[in-house]
Amino acid sequence: MRWDQDYVSHAGKQDHIIAGFDVFGYEDAQAVVRAAERAQSPVLLMINRDARRALELMHWSALLHSLANEAKVPVGVHLDHCSDLEMVRYAIDAGFTSVMYDGSKLPLEENIRNTIQVCEWAHKKGVQVEAELGNVPYDELGETEIRFTSPKEVEQFCQETSADWLAVSVGNVHRLLGRKVDVDFHVLQEIEAVCSVPFVIHGASGLQDQNFAPLRHSRVGKINVGTALRRAFGETLRQEVIDNPKTYDRQLLFQKPVACVEETAYEIITDLCQDHTVGRKMA
Repeated sequence: MRWDQDYVSHAGKQDHIIAGFDVFGYEDAQAVVRAAERAQSPVLLMINRDARRALELMHWSALLHSLANEAKVPVGVHLDHCSDLEMVRYAIDAGFTSVMYDGSKLPLEENIRNTIQVCEWAHKKGVQVEAELGNVPYDELGETEIRFTSPKEVEQFCQETSADWLAVSVGNVHRLLGRKVDVDFHVLQEIEAVCSVPFVIHGASGLQDQNFAPLRHSRVGKINVGTALRRAFGETLRQEVIDNPKTYDRQLLFQKPVACVEETAYEIITDLCQDHTVGRKMA
């Protein structure tokens, strides 16, 4: 089913959140779509830096759109974390339904200027734009500094750009393993007071479970999930290889890992949606 409207903005105004999942092949992409269909919720299939190194954006677009077009719920195709303006423009031209221009490491004025340019390209083609302010560290890279999103910067950014969604740093951490963190809801509320766009939380795999209920009642419209699916797939595949040393067919070895990815995605989607008929409700 086509991603024919801004479901993230809809979610940000209601008591549910759209899940965006980083995928790395047709197997996990199909599993996520099946999970979304079971939950009757829109979903985003996201392509991150690692996936872009493995396959060109034009091929990702063709593959993921072919799955989206056959889905029973709205499925979007999203470019995750990209600071290369030409690559963002290429993704827009290649048919991605939303793109994230990440200028968070740049001075504010340069981030604003580049985001304005991306919005100009994207909105002409009905493509939604995600931007970012603040610093969400990567645990696997040994990064420890969390630079919270500044309400003052958010206010200026929202006044000067037409970004559709804003990724924020409120205590969340990318690719977190072995521990969990909490959202600083005081910081989130300060940001909400100065900007009306829906917010995006990255690094959701590392959040404490008790964070999700209050996030549903905030203006967060999307959360990004990657580590939880990679872990579900990797741990199950490792055991399958150990248990079946004479099996060489990847389709056989992938059966249980892909099923585990689907169940993990389904649990996450249903945790984010109190009403499991979001797709039909919003279509």
